[in-house]
Amino acid sequence: MRERREKILSGTRLRWGLMLCLAVAAFSAVQAAAATEPAAGAALEHLYLTGRVLDNHKEPVADAELQVLVNGEVQPVREGKHREAMDAFTTASDGSYHVVFGLPPGTLETARVELAVYKPSFARLKVPLSFEDMAVRGPDYYHALDIQLERTLGPAFWIATCIFLLAYILISFELLHRTLAAMLGAALMLLISYTLGTLDPDYHILSYERAVHAIDMNVVFLLMGMMIIVGILKNTGVFQWCAYKSYQLARGNVLALSSILMAFTAFASAFLDNVTTMLLLTPVTIEIALSLGISPLALLVPEILASNIGGTATLIGDPPNIMIGSYAGLTFMDFVVNLAPTVVASMVVLFVYSKFAYGGDYARARVEDVPAFIEKLREEYRITDRSLLTVGLIVMGITVAFFLTHGFWHMEVSIAALFGASVLFTYGIATKRVDLLKLIEKDIEWATLLFFIFLFILVGAVEETGLLALISDWVLRLSEGNLVAAICLILWVSAIMSAFVDNIPFTATMLPIVAYLTRVIPGADSGVLWWALAFGACFGGNGTMIGASANVVTLGIAEAAGHPVRFFQFMKVAFLYMVLSVGLANVWLLLFY
Repeated sequence: MRERREKILSGTRLRWGLMLCLAVAAFSAVQAAAATEPAAGAALEHLYLTGRVLDNHKEPVADAELQVLVNGEVQPVREGKHREAMDAFTTASDGSYHVVFGLPPGTLETARVELAVYKPSFARLKVPLSFEDMAVRGPDYYHALDIQLERTLGPAFWIATCIFLLAYILISFELLHRTLAAMLGAALMLLISYTLGTLDPDYHILSYERAVHAIDMNVVFLLMGMMIIVGILKNTGVFQWCAYKSYQLARGNVLALSSILMAFTAFASAFLDNVTTMLLLTPVTIEIALSLGISPLALLVPEILASNIGGTATLIGDPPNIMIGSYAGLTFMDFVVNLAPTVVASMVVLFVYSKFAYGGDYARARVEDVPAFIEKLREEYRITDRSLLTVGLIVMGITVAFFLTHGFWHMEVSIAALFGASVLFTYGIATKRVDLLKLIEKDIEWATLLFFIFLFILVGAVEETGLLALISDWVLRLSEGNLVAAICLILWVSAIMSAFVDNIPFTATMLPIVAYLTRVIPGADSGVLWWALAFGACFGGNGTMIGASANVVTLGIAEAAGHPVRFFQFMKVAFLYMVLSVGLANVWLLLFY
């Protein structure tokens, strides 16, 4: 994504001579069409127009409508390779346009030629075309022109903003299932665009084509691939077996047991879905805690915190990282190098913090017959399918190897995930170890995938109408263009927001904003603002019981087992640790960037 943006922006630095040469090449096909025009007493002179339409952030404006006016009258033009003349034409996805039109000889020297540009949520603009700025080659004239449009807060802006905020509220406070809320918002925006927007262009929010373009399929396919791999691996009993081995290693030492469980949870969450990891570990953890005579929350809460911390370390560990990596074009190793050291330090802090937070519970643990309980766990939580586990670990190893080297192959991580999933899925079906329909229906979380699809459309709509540009300018003014201020602002705002609202829609909203700030703030080209967003969104999820999906799932299972936790009871322990970990990340970012 970042490479594509850099290529788009580099066009503004081309010299006029190069642009004119490119224009000649771009219109070679149109010249052939123009040559077939019937002569009206004399040969026509042709004007070839090329350039791009940009917004005030120098970002390309797609689907902007342009018209050529000659002495105030609309002039029929030909666009690209189209032979048919048309009154208006639109810009491509990169904001570019290439058109040609013919006029009687001498008209361009004396006539008033203007280029009218319009797009909803932008101010209407008429740009005069000066004869002196045109290059001449025989009877043909060439003009290269980049146009900047200014944003306006029109009806489309306010409608899109209201729908987006309403969907955000429904998602954050769980007033409606998040998939349904995102779907409702996306469908409503498209419906308004094609009803009111058809009657009055000022109400047009985004086109169907732009909505589809806004969906990041790299994120969707990566999540799908990892869901399939984890769904197959969990049939082997490996997660429950790891919990049993943790108890066996601790040998009755509750503090050691808690540390081992946290370390395993963090490691697993770095490479697998942390929700699934907690889903499978929670029942075993509850049983172990009850056997020790302590509250399961004394082990579960540190596991939750470790899950969110560990998921921060890699590109695939947490959905916000997947979204950031795909949008900014960052590699798996970029995340490991820039985030993993702070994650390791945060885990060390968590080991110490858990002793202070739950030391009293650990001290009250009664360990009566450790060998007998270990034997019970060994019988109950054994590996159920060694062959499937062996193949699964080999495939997982190959997939992770591709994750580590995908930058070298110039390959999206979703391709590696889909490859691993398809190979493991094929093996499971061929050996009848996996039920096809059960895995598709139960283990692939279609609701989550659809949520991401509709969320991308929602964010694309508010980006199209200018809300994100407005927020970007506000953050830039607040930070006064200072990198240190921008780092702290993005990090702490992301952390606090992610503690109280779903960090996935928040991250999706912040992506274009951080991309803009990375370009305009001196020193931000190191990518430090992306790491600030990743730390804030992932670490911030530890702040409250609703801050991350893993929190909700784990505490829901605990409550169903008769061990409920109140909102402020969880927050009293978790929020302080969230502040400590975010503060540690802040120090890291300021020292090394």
